[in-house]
Amino acid sequence: MISTRADRIQSQLAVLKPQHFELENESDNHSGPKGRETHFKLFIVSELFLNQSRIDRQRQIFDLLKTEMQTGLHALSIRALTQAEWQTQNPQNLFQSPECKK
Repeated sequence: MISTRADRIQSQLAVLKPQHFELENESDNHSGPKGRETHFKLFIVSELFLNQSRIDRQRQIFDLLKTEMQTGLHALSIRALTQAEWQTQNPQNLFQSPECKK
């Protein structure tokens, strides 16, 4: 049984066959009680994104996570790249989030 939202997200996105996957719960950076799972950032590398626009990649991810979005996932920041795109990126900037106004 998958117990946390983070586990469910990873399981649901497994169909994208990611070569690299990072998911971070950022909920504690926002106002509200500690320990919740409402705000995440996702970094995912998949060859299935080849020839897709950035918007199409995000739509595909949100479609896979539709149930999570309807049941309490409030925000998801996404970086979705192909392997070739990932290799040309500055690793310092791949998984940083902007400051949140609490």
